[in-house]
Amino acid sequence: MQNKGLIRLFALLFGLVSIYQLSYTFITSKIESDAESFAAASVPASEEDYVAKREMAEARYLDSIAKNPILGFTSYEEAKKKELNKGLDLKGGINVTLQISVKDILKGLANNTKNPVFNKALADADNASKNSDETYLELFFDAFDNIKGDTKLASPDIFANKGLSDEINFEMNDEQVKPVIRRKVDESVISAFEVLRERIDGFGVTQPNIQREGNSGRILVELPGARDIARAQDLLSSTAQLEFWETYEPQNQSLYNFFIQVNEELKSIVEVEETPEKEGSEIDSLLSDVNQDSLDLADQVNPLFEKLQIPGPGYAIGIAAIKDTAQIGEWLRMPQMRRLLPTDVQFTKFLWERPSQDSEVAALFALKSNRDGVPRMSGDVVSDARDQFDQFNRPSVGMDMNVRGAREWQQLTNEANLNNTGIAIVLDNKVYTAPGVSQKGGIAGGSSEISGAFTVTETKDIANVLRAGKLPASAEIIDSFVVGPSLGQEAIDSGFMSFLIAMIFVLIWMVFYYGKAGIFSDIALIFNIVLIFGVLASLGAVLTLPGIAGIVLTIGMSVDANVLIYERIREELQKGKGMSQAVNDGFGHALSSILDANITTGLTALILLVFGSGPIKGFATTLIIGILTSLFTAIFVTRLLIEKYLSKRGRKLDFATGITKGLFQNLNINFLAKRKIAYVISGILLIAGTASLFTKGLDQGVDFVGGRNYQIRFVNPVSPTEVTSELTEVLGSASAKTFGDANQIMVSTKYKVDVQGTEVDDEILGILFNSLQKYLPDGATYEDFVPGGTNEEIGVMKYRKVGPTIADDIKKNAVWAVIGSLAVVFLYILLRFRKWQFSLGAVVAVFHDVLIVLGVFSATSALMPFSMEIDQAFIAAILTVIGYSLNDTVVVFDRIREIINEKGWKGGENTNEALNSTLSRTLNTSLTTLVVLLSIFIFGGETLRGFMFAMIVGVIVGTYSSLFIATPVMFDTLSRKLSGGKK
Repeated sequence: MQNKGLIRLFALLFGLVSIYQLSYTFITSKIESDAESFAAASVPASEEDYVAKREMAEARYLDSIAKNPILGFTSYEEAKKKELNKGLDLKGGINVTLQISVKDILKGLANNTKNPVFNKALADADNASKNSDETYLELFFDAFDNIKGDTKLASPDIFANKGLSDEINFEMNDEQVKPVIRRKVDESVISAFEVLRERIDGFGVTQPNIQREGNSGRILVELPGARDIARAQDLLSSTAQLEFWETYEPQNQSLYNFFIQVNEELKSIVEVEETPEKEGSEIDSLLSDVNQDSLDLADQVNPLFEKLQIPGPGYAIGIAAIKDTAQIGEWLRMPQMRRLLPTDVQFTKFLWERPSQDSEVAALFALKSNRDGVPRMSGDVVSDARDQFDQFNRPSVGMDMNVRGAREWQQLTNEANLNNTGIAIVLDNKVYTAPGVSQKGGIAGGSSEISGAFTVTETKDIANVLRAGKLPASAEIIDSFVVGPSLGQEAIDSGFMSFLIAMIFVLIWMVFYYGKAGIFSDIALIFNIVLIFGVLASLGAVLTLPGIAGIVLTIGMSVDANVLIYERIREELQKGKGMSQAVNDGFGHALSSILDANITTGLTALILLVFGSGPIKGFATTLIIGILTSLFTAIFVTRLLIEKYLSKRGRKLDFATGITKGLFQNLNINFLAKRKIAYVISGILLIAGTASLFTKGLDQGVDFVGGRNYQIRFVNPVSPTEVTSELTEVLGSASAKTFGDANQIMVSTKYKVDVQGTEVDDEILGILFNSLQKYLPDGATYEDFVPGGTNEEIGVMKYRKVGPTIADDIKKNAVWAVIGSLAVVFLYILLRFRKWQFSLGAVVAVFHDVLIVLGVFSATSALMPFSMEIDQAFIAAILTVIGYSLNDTVVVFDRIREIINEKGWKGGENTNEALNSTLSRTLNTSLTTLVVLLSIFIFGGETLRGFMFAMIVGVIVGTYSSLFIATPVMFDTLSRKLSGGKK
């Protein structure tokens, strides 16, 4: 081998850099372990709320030593930035995809125009977006072009308005306006991106990740380690739309008359349920304090007044139980009810207060509005915001206003004083406080305060979002993935266990099969693992549970290169060549097969990286890195070690042990003669699988159909059938399956799948808690049940929400990923082997493998004791199966090409010889990979079980198809064109 010195130096430097990069991870792990021990010693488990107190003690400890020098070259603060990032499934936290509403941006650019063509184009774009991959903006332009008639985008009442006058004038045509609007929309999404970044920086989580997804208007946010899930979701979805409104006076007779008319109208359309009297709950006691002397309705059936009590406290118009607020709001928004509003209050805006923590009631406010629904003042006048304490030492938010804001504030507060009304301070359509004004002439200076029943954390978050500014448009959470911290630790433990067992087996097997030469492979393999983790750390990549699976799979596949080399060296030794020449020729002849096999697998991993998302990208990333480092260690490092050993006189290597010497040699199996039997067996399997696919179908997960998944753990075993029945009654659509142990279930529901917002998430969590409370330990609270709650042993461990739009996108990406991988591989094999028959054989074999895996999943989904849902992880498994099957097939084809070029076609004899000569490698690699996969399947955790089952079936079928499908198909199509003699 040439340039040994250079390769030796590169390997040494590569290893040292990898160890240096990983040293930061070891440092932070040691310090955080010390902090955890300190917190446990400081706060005994007997203390109330000890989990939260320990977290605070741990944070204080880490803050106190953050800048202390460590080992003379770093500090904890610096090391934390350079450690190996762990994904949500290993660390816990939240991952959300936010859809910035391009529709809202367009309406804002057009000054909320009432132009019928513009608004019709928006409505058409809404409908088109449900079945199209185009961006919303392009769909809007298409819709506008279809219906515009004489109307132009540059009309004065659309985009040629005062706000865009510097860039758009009414003389411009539509093609001139469109680039300006595209830029403006892109600027708005960038603005939203920066606002979210500022908010996340103020949240206090380490290693956050925020990135745009192309031009789709989507923003991906990952907050690993975030414990307060509800707080994180509020922070991300809040638009920070701060508004100041004047309320109506508490005893407004026009509004009272309106409520009476609404109540009468509802009698004819609402069926009132009789509810039994309950003994003094908080709702009853609070509502009973409200004076109802003005309405003598006690003996009547009153749909509205059975839920809403009027008047409310302070400047509120009414008060109701929180559980009834959605229904009351829906009634008040009905067009026929809005028409009942008297002329003097016809534009009234009804908003609910933001209830205090643990409260069961919320107040309803009636705000003075106008035809356009524009508030008296908005948050753009706020120049600064801070968390502080009010005169009663309660947490509050202080705000300062600019000059214009101070002037408008004084005018508004003066009018409120004269009218005896309140000033409602509204953030994201929730009334935070509505104080009256006692100061005559109004409040000068432009300073104001938002007070209420806040915690210190809440005031910090409110001040944070106000400082960062409002989002330019609403941001809907269309995809979210939440993992509790305890589940993350379990994933680390199970992932490490599967990794360790797989590693030990491979190390022992290589020594057992190849003797001393196996030791050199083992050294190269351990070095390869160090390089993989070092590269991941240096690139700032995120390690996920599927990523660990990718590394473990790399262990199995990296053995393949060494097996190919060693088998070729054994062949050269059998030909009577000297040890040095045999080693040299063995490495040389194996190189083509190694490169072809790894390139085909790498191409499928690359497609997975492009089309996948979230943890699947982690799997693809580690697989790609693993392939590259495996090639380096197998081809160069192993050879350096072998040549170094053989350089001393008298040394030799047998590349076998006493047991394995001569194994699989001189075989003469007539594979081609058995091809018709194989065709029949495969045909039966394919027909059975296809029949199952058409009759039973596949169990599609929420990734593909939309909905919500909740992994819920109990102390004792529960019946999924019972739980399904109970949840279906309240949710309409629900299913529960045992997930792992009998005390853990996975609940799926499509309840309100089209409705966005954290309110629906909270509603479903509440329904789940109420329905499943009897299965929880006595005294378990809602706070114990929710993800990231006060009890890490029970409740929701993990949940996933996927909106219908993004589910369609995931499904389309999955289809394109599979088609793309097949097309790329077909072209690559055609390029390498120069005959389409080789490509056809490989692609037929891949189709065969994929269809059988799908058929097995369809036929056995109801029988297996683990989840068999078809999700993104399953698509990753299918693509990996494609890669593995091609890996096997390409190695076989490479040997067929070599032998036929050397000895000729001979009616298939030499094809059989090629298959027999690769059998040792095929079975060796397949067995090693299968044991590795079984290790992950058994010890890798419930999340990976379905994923690994698909891989195990795929490896077995892939090994079979490379011998009995790919080669026979290639032979049958090629033999018609070839006759005896050399080709």
